[in-house]
Amino acid sequence: MSLAYDHANWRQPLAARLDAELRHAHPRTVLEAAVETLGQRLALVSSFGAESAVLLHMASKVKPDIPVLFLDTGMLFGQTLDYRRQLAAKLGLTDVRDLRPLYQDLAVADPEAKLWQTDTDACCHVRKVLPLDRALADFDGWITGRKRFQGGSRLAMPVVEQAEHQIKFNPLANWTREDLDAYAAEYELPAHPLVAQGFPSIGCWPCTKPVEAGQDERSGRWAGSDKTECGIHTARAPGVVENVGGGI
Repeated sequence: MSLAYDHANWRQPLAARLDAELRHAHPRTVLEAAVETLGQRLALVSSFGAESAVLLHMASKVKPDIPVLFLDTGMLFGQTLDYRRQLAAKLGLTDVRDLRPLYQDLAVADPEAKLWQTDTDACCHVRKVLPLDRALADFDGWITGRKRFQGGSRLAMPVVEQAEHQIKFNPLANWTREDLDAYAAEYELPAHPLVAQGFPSIGCWPCTKPVEAGQDERSGRWAGSDKTECGIHTARAPGVVENVGGGI
């Protein structure tokens, strides 16, 4: 099966065709198809969070030099930064790129680093959405670690979808918690150190809380609010990268 595409007319038709072909495929097969289709124009976005090791391990076996985009917001747990360094080295990933908010964006939007206290959407926008949008401008597609069992808007997500100007691959969409645990055990993948402390989903320290047994795995993210996504997986209008002052 050839997955080559016509670059002049590839976006929505290709995403729909790939989803039809890969919707029941093993995650590694999805990764291989993504690499075959987009080659050097493909990136993997990873938080190096609670479940990241599984997808990163698969990627290291398919294409160890794949660009891995890591959003270093300036407000991550120290344990996450240590885990990012240690896991990337262990897996032999050779092109992990740390994406940080621009100084001028922070100077305008969050000069006192307190924006998270009053507007979490705006904080995520300047610290995550803008840096990722800039980085993704160099790629035709990207890979995420989202799973349907995480709930919310992720329940109905496809394996392959169109996302603005890129194709987005969600190789783990169909996998369950048991699938992830079994894979991590088989390959002896190290867990994020905060998982043992009750953090099944890990973001920035001001907006991440431990989760009680039986609660939704992402209920510790922006606890007490209606917010469920940071914004990098939601549709945005073209040109938002330039709209720092009015877009947050």
